[in-house]
Parts: sequence; C-alpha cells; structure tokens
Amino acid sequence: MGFSLIKVPADMEGSATPAILMGLFISFGGILFGYDTGTIGGILAMDYWVDLFATETNDEGQRYITTGQQGVIVSMLSVGTFVGALSGASIGDRIGRRWGLLVACIVFNIGVVMQTIATAIPLFTAGRGIAGLGVGLLSVLVPLYQSECSPKWIRGTIVSAYQLALTIGLLLAAVVNNATHARNDSGSYRIPTVIQALWGLILAAGLLYLPETPRYFVKRGHQDKAAHSLSRLRRLPADSRSIQEELAEIVANHEYELALGKSGWLDVFQNAGRQRRRLLTGCAIMAGSQLTGINFIFYYGTQFFKNSGIENPFLIGLTTNLVNVVSTIPGLILVERWGRRPILLFGAIGMTVCEFIVAIVGVTSGSEVSSKVLIAFTCFYIFFFAISWGPVGWVVVGENFSLRFRAKSVACSIASNWIFNWAIGYATPYLVDETPGAAGLKAKVFFIWGTCCLGCAIFVYFCIFETKGLTLEQVDEMYEHVPHAWQSSTFKPTVRFEEVRRQSIAAEEARKKSISQVESVYAEKV
Repeated sequence: MGFSLIKVPADMEGSATPAILMGLFISFGGILFGYDTGTIGGILAMDYWVDLFATETNDEGQRYITTGQQGVIVSMLSVGTFVGALSGASIGDRIGRRWGLLVACIVFNIGVVMQTIATAIPLFTAGRGIAGLGVGLLSVLVPLYQSECSPKWIRGTIVSAYQLALTIGLLLAAVVNNATHARNDSGSYRIPTVIQALWGLILAAGLLYLPETPRYFVKRGHQDKAAHSLSRLRRLPADSRSIQEELAEIVANHEYELALGKSGWLDVFQNAGRQRRRLLTGCAIMAGSQLTGINFIFYYGTQFFKNSGIENPFLIGLTTNLVNVVSTIPGLILVERWGRRPILLFGAIGMTVCEFIVAIVGVTSGSEVSSKVLIAFTCFYIFFFAISWGPVGWVVVGENFSLRFRAKSVACSIASNWIFNWAIGYATPYLVDETPGAAGLKAKVFFIWGTCCLGCAIFVYFCIFETKGLTLEQVDEMYEHVPHAWQSSTFKPTVRFEEVRRQSIAAEEARKKSISQVESVYAEKV
C-alpha cells in the first residue's frame, strides 16, 4: 500500500506489523456499511424488485415505489446506525472493543437475513433497521479499536483504512448489482443482499483471534493484560523497556484524567479540558462529511443518472465506485504526509468547485456533451472526497478525544454522522424527484451540496487541530495549550503524563510528610 512513503521513527523498537495488520483487518467492518449502501442504491432501480415490492400503480398500469417509501427504505438503515452508534460507547466500555465488534457482526447478519427473505416493504425495511444497528456499532468501535492499538506514526493511515474498506464495499455492491439487475426473478435482489452476510462472518471469525486494546484494559484496571496486549501489538516482551514506558504513559494519563472527575454522559458535554470544543469538532466533521452530498451519489446516483438520460446508469455507478476506491488509496498516505488540516482543506475546496460545475452544467444544458461533463465532474468530485473527507473524518474522530471521554465522544460524533445520513437519505427524493409534492430540483441540488462544501472548508480552517505525529495523550496537551486551530501545526509536546504522575505522587508524599511532622510537634507540646 506504500507504507514506505510514510516516515518510520528511527528509534522505534519491535515491529509495527502486528498492529498494522490487525488495524487493517478490523477496517473490514467498513465493507459491511459500504456494501449495504451500494446495494440499496441499485436495488431501488431494479425492475423486478420494484414490481414485487411496489404498492402503487400509475395510469399506464406500471407499479412504482412512492417518494415517501423510497425515503423510508433508504433512511431506515441510518435510524438503526444512529441507535447503534450511541449504544457503541456503553457496549465498548462494558464488554470491550473486541467483543463489542463481535456483537455488531451478529446483529448485522440478523438484519441481512430479514432483508433476504422479505417480499414486502415492512420486513425489508425492518431488516435494514436491524442491519443498521450493527453498522452503527461497527462505526464507533472500529476507529476506536484502530486508534487505541496503532503506533502514532501510522495511526492516521490505519484509521483511514476503514474508509477504504467502505469504498471497496460500495464497489463490490456495484459489481454484484450490475451482474444481477437484469434477472427477472428474486435472485436480482436476493443475491446481492445475502452476500452481505459473508462479510459479517469473515469479520466475526477474525475477531476471535485478535487482542483487546491496551487502553481498554487500563481503563478497566488490568495493567498486566494491557502489557500483554501491547506486547502482541509491538512484537516485544511484555517486560521490555519500550512496552513498560508506553504502558506507564497510558496509565499515568488515565490516572490524571480520573483525578479530574467523573466521565458520565452529562460530563461529556461539559467543558472540562476543552472537552465540549472537541466534541463539537467531532460531531461537526461527521455531519460535514454527509453534507458534502456524497451519499446522494451512492444512494440515488443510479436513479439520478438514469433520469438525466444517461445510457446504462448501472455501468456509470460502477465507474463512480471504482473512482472512489482508487482515490481513497493516496488519501491513506497523504493523511500522514500532509497532515489532517491541509488535506481536508484541499478536499473541501476541490469538491466546492466540482459541485458548482455539475449544478451549472445540469441546469443550463441537456446535450450529450453536457452529460459527459456531468459524469466527468461527478468523478472529480468523488476523487476530492475520497482523498480527503472520506478517510480523514474518521481519523479526526478516532484521535480527537481523551481516554476519559473517548468512547462516549466518538459515539456522539458518529451518531451525528448517522442522523445527517438519515436526513439526507430521507429528504433527497423530495428534493430531486419531479413527482407530486417533491421539489424537482434534479441537478440543482448540487448548488446545495457545493455551498455546504464551502462551509466545510471554512470549518476546517477555524476548528480542526493538526494531530499528525502525536500520541493520543499528547493530543490532550495540545488542546490545553493551543488556543486556535490554525496555530496547532507548530505545537511541540513538552509534557509526559508519567512525569506528571510522579510529580503528583511526590507532592502528595511531601504533603503527608509535612502534616505528619506538624502532628508530631503538636503531640510533643501536648
């Protein structure tokens, strides 16, 4: 994948290979979400599925799915993911990141089975909701697991791999949809639907062999297990100096945070250590990634191209998904080479330009040339998203929070992703379609997405802190000492929490000794 392009620390001991391989495998969870998203986009345009599931008939005797039904079917996955994301924090903190991921796989496959056997909208929609519950759990626990296990010098790349897996899932769905959509039987939608269960089974099987994260063990007070987990991830003996120093830093930071107070749900929204600012940043970047309009392409792109008069929209959908996968790969490398802020700014500005061009061309011309321009700039737009906001949004959320609030803050951030995903999935048919009661914007909707992308660029400049090359504990120090996001690139860490802990212990011992001396003098006088 080009890891040689990423600078490896000269003083690194052991090997990062186990942590890299484990992190990349866990990113497989992204395939479940990507494949589900891509599948429904094609199923909605399949003639057999529409004829079987439709409840309405037009004047020409053709059966059709109403705009409202489309919105409910597509957005129900997001309802489940929203609930799953909020549940992910509690599950991850109670039973662990690894076992939480295993539960997510089981729940997801239950939803897949429901969709596969469905022959009417209610059961199919309910299945999407249950599958969404599993996807929501995965979306919280995958970046949490990756960020807590990865070495700092490659953490961004590993967390970004979740987005790469997501794009691969979208591509696989497009391939399968393209192969089955012409079938005149239930296999047209059941084959692509049931294949989803395979991805869940593969991930669940691998999880049985992976370690729990060391930071979870520290949070639960099991330092011996944390040392063993680190030894597997770094390929070093548990009693080695490197492992003991890394563990001491994690423990010290955790003890320091515990001394600051509780970490319940209400505490997450307080401003302790700029927590509220960090939470709003995480929620906003996840919401922004949805407001770029990217899921309009993958939920409704096939129908959009079909309604725009483009021949073979399924093939165009396959092309856009291929662009999405290929473009994500350089993003995995650039997130560590450029940093988080530059690549997010680059992507937001690029998307803004492309979306306005698509909107203008779609509104002012209807020729064959304009159709080609529309497809070309849609692909450029996908490129800018895939290289930046697609992977890097997950990175920012995965490393933005202190251990004290991490699971709950990640859950809230990703829940905002799903609530906006739901809103866009539900509202888009009403915005785009020309059916009664709909706005009929068609290509004009890209003016909305373009304006949102411009807002995303402004948000990055003022709100996103640069965390490249910092440990998760050093990110805490940066938020305490750097007042403005645009100043964060020059931050140099100075504090080791192990030293803070030692100083606190020494100060406490000195205080106790002083009190003891005073009491002794008082006792002698009495």
